[in-house]
Amino acid sequence: MGDDTNSWCSLGFAEPSAAYTSATQQARHLTEGWMAENGFCPACPADRLPSLPNNTRVGDFRCAACGEEYELKSGQGAVAGVLPAGAWGAMKQRLAAANNPSLFVMGYDRAAHRVSELIVVPRHFFTEAIIRPRAPLGPDARRAGWQGCTIRLKDVPAAGRIPLIRHGAPRPQAEVRAAWAATLFLRETRPEARGWLLAVMGAVEAVGRPEFTLDEVYAHESRLAALYPDNNNVRPKIRQQLQVLRDRGWLSFGEKRGTYRRTL
Repeated sequence: MGDDTNSWCSLGFAEPSAAYTSATQQARHLTEGWMAENGFCPACPADRLPSLPNNTRVGDFRCAACGEEYELKSGQGAVAGVLPAGAWGAMKQRLAAANNPSLFVMGYDRAAHRVSELIVVPRHFFTEAIIRPRAPLGPDARRAGWQGCTIRLKDVPAAGRIPLIRHGAPRPQAEVRAAWAATLFLRETRPEARGWLLAVMGAVEAVGRPEFTLDEVYAHESRLAALYPDNNNVRPKIRQQLQVLRDRGWLSFGEKRGTYRRTL
């Protein structure tokens, strides 16, 4: 597992154990086994991620060196923008905790027994703001009244969806850890203020270019106003958040007045 190579992992799965009879059990066994064998901690130099005890709520791995915890979600094919998750109440409670987990999302090719995509969402992006409740199960269901939730991965800014494997190609560990470190300033921000920062980061990324103007961010004013209906000064708030992001090194001023450039 060299930190500066593209070969830190084996992309292949082992054959599933005969002890697992359902497709869901087999998939969980394969993907969690793969992470235990090949995963590394993006938050520190540790090159292994020990598994947490079975039935741990919203958590599958914990780094023995830095204590960072991780939840793993996986599915066949490309990583989806909306992911099914567990119980709504348990998820809300876990994400509100001081040690809420970061999120690994894996896409795999079951027929080829290979991992094709893997991203990590640091815990300062994996918050209640990106989960949504599902309708409770009906009275005739085996678990009547149970309410699940979904994770809206597509609502996470690109800076918070860090690729480890892209199109079947592993990314160097050093690059992954650098991308992780670039947004750690968000952990120092109060949750209510962090929401605005993430929203403005998303608006900046939606421009689609490293260089952009203030007016191009203002074009997302209505969406931000809908997210924060109690705020009647959206444009000043946008300018404030851009200043914070500049102070934190995520962007810089452009050569012309009212222009910016993403640096990370």
